[in-house]
Amino acid sequence: MEPKKHYPVIIEQDKEGVYIVSCPSFQGCHSYGYTVNEAVDNIREAILACVEDNDYIYDTSMQFVGIRDVELTL
Repeated sequence: MEPKKHYPVIIEQDKEGVYIVSCPSFQGCHSYGYTVNEAVDNIREAILACVEDNDYIYDTSMQFVGIRDVELTL
């Protein structure tokens, strides 16, 4: 069995309702989809392309910890 590796992704939604997804482990690794599932499927393909392409920079100096929502009074 091949070893599995986990990569963090960030999912956002733009004004038109499109889901934008990024993998911070790779510089410039982004994709999108019209549903969350489509966006995640698309970022999987983008991550695989980054892993296979040695031109992409994998940032080994950082370790993903998590995402928090910060509330501000404006």
